[in-house]
Parts: sequence; C-alpha cells; structure tokens
Amino acid sequence: MSSKVIYRRCLPGGPWQRLLPGIILLHNTEPTRRELVIAALLYGGPQSVVTGVEACRRYGLHMPSEFPAGDVHVLIPHQVKVRSSEFVTIERTVRLPSPWVREGIPLAPLARATTDAARRVRAEEPIGKLLVEAVQRGRCSPDSIGTELNHGSKRGTAMPRRLLAEWADLRSIAEARAKKLSSQLPVPPSHWNAEVRDEAGCYVGRPDGWWDEVALAWEIDSVDFHFYRDGYARTLQRNNRYTAAGITVVQTLPSQLRDEPGRVLEELRSAHRVASARTRPTVSLIEKSPDCP
Repeated sequence: MSSKVIYRRCLPGGPWQRLLPGIILLHNTEPTRRELVIAALLYGGPQSVVTGVEACRRYGLHMPSEFPAGDVHVLIPHQVKVRSSEFVTIERTVRLPSPWVREGIPLAPLARATTDAARRVRAEEPIGKLLVEAVQRGRCSPDSIGTELNHGSKRGTAMPRRLLAEWADLRSIAEARAKKLSSQLPVPPSHWNAEVRDEAGCYVGRPDGWWDEVALAWEIDSVDFHFYRDGYARTLQRNNRYTAAGITVVQTLPSQLRDEPGRVLEELRSAHRVASARTRPTVSLIEKSPDCP
C-alpha cells in the first residue's frame, strides 16, 4: 500500500490509526493493552523484550500505585538504533536477557523486570513494596535481585540496594517496621526469623520475632503479603502447631504497626508477662533435626 493511502486512512475519522512510527493499528477504536504492547515490540524490533512495570504485572505482581502504568518499557540489543517514542520507553542494553514468553509476549526474567521498574522510582515505600511482591508473590529470590542490581546499570539502584541490605534477615517491609518498633520494648525479641522446633525436634514454625527465654512468637500477618494462593491454610496450620507446642503467639497486621504502634507494644508486653508466668514449653532453635512425620 502506498504511503498516501496509509496516511489518508489514519486521518481523524479514518478507519486506521498510527500508534508509533511505522506501526499502524487497523481499527480506529481505543487500542487494548495487549495491542499497545505488541506495537511496542514491533517498534523495538524482532529481539525486543518487555521489562519493568508491564512485565511485572504480566507476572502477576500487584504494583504500587506510584509506578507509572501507561508506558511500555522495552529492552533491545545495544547495536539497534531505535529511540523512545510515544508510550514506549526503549532501553538499549548489552545484557539482553533470554525472554520468558507469557501469552505470546516475551518478558524479561522477573528479577530483571523488578530491578528495571525499581530504578525508575525515587520513593522508598513503593520500591520496598515491589521488592516484597517479587520475593513473596513472584517467588523471586533476593539473591537474584541483588545479582541484577550488581551486574546491570547502576543508575537508580542506590535505594533498592540499601533496602535489600536492610532486609537481609527480614522478609517484608512490615517486619522491618516491627524490628524498629520492638526496640522500644523492655525486652526485645531475642531472634528474628528463627526456626522453632518442638521437643521431638520437629518443625513448628519460623516466627518473625521470637523471645526464646519464654517461648513467645510474634507473627506479622497480612493479606497482601501472606494470604495468597494457599497461604491462609498454611497460616491456620502454623497456628495449630504453635498451640500444640504450648507456644504463646501474638499476631499483628502491618497496618497496626503503622497506625497503632502503642497498641502493638502493649499487646506484646502483655503477652510477654503471660508467657513468663507459665512454665516454658520444651521447644528450641534447632538447625538440624531427625526425620519427623
């Protein structure tokens, strides 16, 4: 088709529309998200890969509202001379990853997509939430995210690097807040994320906070962070194991850490008094154990 015919059909009121340079959509209604993503890939070239926010969403992560929803971030080989345009952010890279194809869309591996998204936000809270989502919901290891930060572009990585370092022994933003809050207690937890076993050496749980001298467990529970897929059933099973082992447990929501810190501290002080008044159950922190049913 001649360029004149294409031009006329893309005029206002015409049957087609121009999405990007050289990319024409053969209808004039609002393009779907999938059509925009395919247009971005066509624009980037045959080796282009979707990364960043769009890729994270397609992996099933719940993205914080602070992350831009409109643009499509695309990685292309460094030698390809294509520039960002319209709704497409083009990034040329010498580390083009092998894509994971989901519903026909080539995506950067989750660790790469997460770091590419995090590098473009300057606020700690949304970056922290994204990292937690990638680790807990996306099953992406902190080590793999750290590797991407160490080997990729250093631009915009200072904050995610710092957060990963702070969370080396914690599993969520809520636990980081809990650790800070617990420093105000007369007796702070003796351990964090320690594996607790019963008298027979069988696994009981891995509480967020643990007072070993009185066998008191502190769990930070959240629908967003823990109750996905079969998480709710696992939480019930965990609490049943605590009860059977005679362990006193305090459960706290992340929103309580933020909005009701005084109440949380009082609950922990009260639970510690109760746990101190009873005979300590025979439970311990054991790294290696016999086979258990």
